[in-house]
Amino acid sequence: MAEEQLVTFSLGAEEFGMDIMRVQEIIRIPPITRVPKAPRHVEGVTNLRGNVIPIVNLRVRFGLTPAEETDLSRIIVLQAEKKVFGIRVDAVTEVLRLDTAAIEPPPPVAMGLDAQFIRGVGKVGERLLILLDLDQVMAGETKYEFSA
Repeated sequence: MAEEQLVTFSLGAEEFGMDIMRVQEIIRIPPITRVPKAPRHVEGVTNLRGNVIPIVNLRVRFGLTPAEETDLSRIIVLQAEKKVFGIRVDAVTEVLRLDTAAIEPPPPVAMGLDAQFIRGVGKVGERLLILLDLDQVMAGETKYEFSA
């Protein structure tokens, strides 16, 4: 049976998943430098081992209320549209394997998120994972080019 390996994370009470092959690493929240005139969901940039990468706050990107940083807050460094980004999440929960048969198309009313961001809903026991389409989530962000 075909399966996907996912990194799961939370934003408030919702749990999300993304393809582990897109994730480069998961780090604690580093110092972030604000960038003038950047969209509200782009918190700024950070220096990751000599590379300057933009940090996107997924709560703001999805229109959720911003949350205070906690000990569980993380940046997931990933690649989308051939660019490296960091996304701020409330907590990284686990890495898991999910049978593709347990993935359903997104519902017509996509839980308050733009349906374009969601590629499906995964069922893990009694839990539901919102599976993100990272290319759609990061669409348009590639115009923010930053260099060290």
